[in-house]
Amino acid sequence: MSLGDSSARSLDRIDRNILRTLQADARLSLTQLAEKVGLSITPCSERIKRLEREGFILGYSARLNPHRLERSLLVFVELRLAEKSAGLFEQFRREVLALPHVLECHLVSGDFDYLVKARIPEITAYRKLLGERLLALPGVRESRSLFVMEEIKESLDIEIPF
Repeated sequence: MSLGDSSARSLDRIDRNILRTLQADARLSLTQLAEKVGLSITPCSERIKRLEREGFILGYSARLNPHRLERSLLVFVELRLAEKSAGLFEQFRREVLALPHVLECHLVSGDFDYLVKARIPEITAYRKLLGERLLALPGVRESRSLFVMEEIKESLDIEIPF
């Protein structure tokens, strides 16, 4: 477990199996899940509640098809702030959380301060997102955009050691 952290070591084999199974299919009924991991329903339910309470399971969601929902254009935007301060970072954070097209935003090291991932209908919507929203965020001085031409792999799955 060279890449794992110490919190993953506190999980036993059954906990890890529950996490792997739920990650693959969170729609399983409790009965189906218990059967797959070799438990009866009550202990399986108690383990799931503990994993949720301890923050191993953050939530459940459906994976949607962006193309069917007219959000085919995937863009990554690097943003550089004019200055670095805790107050500005916090103000930026609060405002970017409210942007509906932004799927992810990460404070990163390197030439830029933030990496934003957004899904939008088409290039006209991107011009509006960039000009009216992203460049208007607190302290933003510069941007660089990267448009995805082909999506090779996209996953939220986290490797869970055995």
